[in-house]
Amino acid sequence: MAALRLRIYILVFCACLVIQCSCYGHSVLQKKHAALFIFGDSLYDPGNNNYINTTTDFQANWVPYGETFFKYPTGRFCDGRLIPDFLAQYAKLPIIPAYLQPGLNNYTNGVNFASGGAGALVESHQGFVIDLKTQISQFRKVEKQLRHKLGDAQAYTVLSEAVYIISIGGNDYLSPLASNFSNEEYVGLVIGNLTIWIKVTFFFYA
Repeated sequence: MAALRLRIYILVFCACLVIQCSCYGHSVLQKKHAALFIFGDSLYDPGNNNYINTTTDFQANWVPYGETFFKYPTGRFCDGRLIPDFLAQYAKLPIIPAYLQPGLNNYTNGVNFASGGAGALVESHQGFVIDLKTQISQFRKVEKQLRHKLGDAQAYTVLSEAVYIISIGGNDYLSPLASNFSNEEYVGLVIGNLTIWIKVTFFFYA
């Protein structure tokens, strides 16, 4: 059921992009587009874990990772591209880079904060990954840099028109912390924590 719901969300998202393409036309779309800000775990991590002090269990910087598209391991837990890469391509955007990629200072197309092994709870694989709370802190820094570079009004426009993609929570259920709660309590803890961060972070731009 959850997998079916995810597919429906993706199809709706892609349908919206098709409508936007039809309304604005190709030339306008390249001038005006929605940035992508991505949060999550290994399903969306483009290589952020390459740049943190962690174990090889949480990294994907060796072959065969990356071999079918990039021709080298990028840090993606995949032999090619991830869902955010395909969404960016469909939206006529470049591949959205990892936030920790050295030298990155342009966020007008968006940025990817995802970290393989991360959870909605700080305690999930703590010390080895970039948890959701830290990803949100990184996003706050991007907000400040956009305001400094573009001015408050234009930065607000970019952020309010952006698409925010989140895929996180699965790793929380593999955490030893789960054994301290009933199933119902733990699910409530994970969902509650995720809900709080979404409300606090993104409702300002809704």
